[in-house]
Amino acid sequence: MDFPPDIFPTFPDMAPGEVWLVGAGPGDPRLLTVMAIHALRSADCIIHDALVDTRILRLAREGAEIHFAGKRGGKPSPHQRDINELIVAEARKKKRVLRLKGGDPFVFGRGGEEARALVREGIPFRVVPGLTSGLAAPALAGIPATTRETNHAVILAAGHRADDDSAPGAWEALAATGQPIILYMALAQLPQITAAFLRGGLAPETPAAVISHATGEEERILETRLGDLAAEVKARGIEAPAVIVVGANAALRSVLAPGMVRP
Repeated sequence: MDFPPDIFPTFPDMAPGEVWLVGAGPGDPRLLTVMAIHALRSADCIIHDALVDTRILRLAREGAEIHFAGKRGGKPSPHQRDINELIVAEARKKKRVLRLKGGDPFVFGRGGEEARALVREGIPFRVVPGLTSGLAAPALAGIPATTRETNHAVILAAGHRADDDSAPGAWEALAATGQPIILYMALAQLPQITAAFLRGGLAPETPAAVISHATGEEERILETRLGDLAAEVKARGIEAPAVIVVGANAALRSVLAPGMVRP
């Protein structure tokens, strides 16, 4: 793709030995940033995670090396240490390295850990933000993250460590804020999380929604309420990856979705 020079006058060069931590968005290639496309067309080596759509990888320049380094909960996955070492090793070979991550690299994407590893090794890097699924998936489903009528804040939380007892009462504390909560990676721990939300003061009638496989052909959207959330997810066979919204804004889907035109 050629970009009009009067709109995009310059793009930074991806220098040999440099690493770019790039967000690939929630899945649909049309939701990539222009800078992400530039990186795909420039990289010698692409190290991608499990949530990067295969169509996005087809945008890589001819001859680029493609390495899979995906981490999926409950499945055999490379250790983060090994991924860090791979990124560093490829950069030391003076390759232009693209670390491509679903969503945004700095929102539950371990991009911060990888950036620290690069700093320790003296390897220059650039961050290219992407659309995080916790905001993009609900928006595309007709659920605004905020509205003046429903909330003045929104909480993003990772649910895969809900069984971690190092912070007892943390989920109850989030519920006590009364603000909508958007959960990433929470399906496996959903019964524990919803029980904690109820103990924290959220009513069973609190609106909730689940967006599974957002923007993909397998996308499924469940509208329900907090008290029924875990049981309905199980009964309907909702699978990861999924984003879960709990709060008053989830009810807006029934109002907005009928009039929405999807990308």
